[in-house]
Amino acid sequence: MGINSYSAAGVDIDRGDRFVEFIRGMGSRAVSRAIGGFAGGMELDLHGARHPVLLTTTDGVGTKLLVARRLRRYDTVGIDLVATCANDLAVCGAKPLLFLDYIAAGRLDESALHPLMKGIVEGCERAGCTLAGGETAEMPDLYAREDFDLAGFAVGIVERDDMLPKLDRIEAGDALLALASSGIHSNGLSLARKALADAPDSLWEELLTPTRIYVREMMSLVATGKVLAAAHVTGGGLEGNLSRVIPPALKPSYTREWSVPSIFKTIQERGGVRDEEMRRVFNMGIGVAFVVKRAERAGLLAQAARDGIEVMEIGELVGG
Repeated sequence: MGINSYSAAGVDIDRGDRFVEFIRGMGSRAVSRAIGGFAGGMELDLHGARHPVLLTTTDGVGTKLLVARRLRRYDTVGIDLVATCANDLAVCGAKPLLFLDYIAAGRLDESALHPLMKGIVEGCERAGCTLAGGETAEMPDLYAREDFDLAGFAVGIVERDDMLPKLDRIEAGDALLALASSGIHSNGLSLARKALADAPDSLWEELLTPTRIYVREMMSLVATGKVLAAAHVTGGGLEGNLSRVIPPALKPSYTREWSVPSIFKTIQERGGVRDEEMRRVFNMGIGVAFVVKRAERAGLLAQAARDGIEVMEIGELVGG
């Protein structure tokens, strides 16, 4: 018998339409009323703005999806997807405005997509941005039946004079401060999954702890005018990401005295991974690292405490 319809070929238009209606009906202020249209957006209030700059970013959650599939739990990776983009904007000093998602699947499985989308909306609520739209593609000949992939896209806004990093002001002796991670976040999962291949599901559940979203904290810290640079610690570890926002003649000197979540020790011991490789791949307990002048360190720490933000001291910059 020939294939004479789109559904027989593996693409169910009705299922896709139902998913759009599910998103529209979620009742969150973070979901744009334009969902399902050809484009989404929001009005910009630029009153008082001098030189506003729009910044964009895109990212995914990598093989963390395979952890979700093993545990049949999809309610956290949507938060991760928003976090990967929103945090990248926040460390540039930008407030996230809009988020879009792209979901590609072998089959649109509502039992996975509904909790996934709830996580995306929750992530947008935490980041203070709007889910303006997205794309959901069912491609049975490109992906296996249970396979799917995610990508996120975000737009943020920042005053030109407030953009980070401020490379011309960074010098040796500047202090390094940090915000803690909530765990492994969304990087290094290819190594973590293999190190924990025979581990119980309770340890795999720890891998699904969602990435912490730092927008509120970073907007508060940046508003002090004391933050000179900030790095979202993702793949490449602390040093690899911090090097992207400091002058090449400088390098970080770390105290290594902060608390490291136990999941990293478990990965290292079960996988026999060297210290150097752990630090190169994982965040090791640091979600965001930032630079302030040594003389302004105490003032920023005091302001952070008043705002309920826990900041760690992790080292300083030295000459390379």
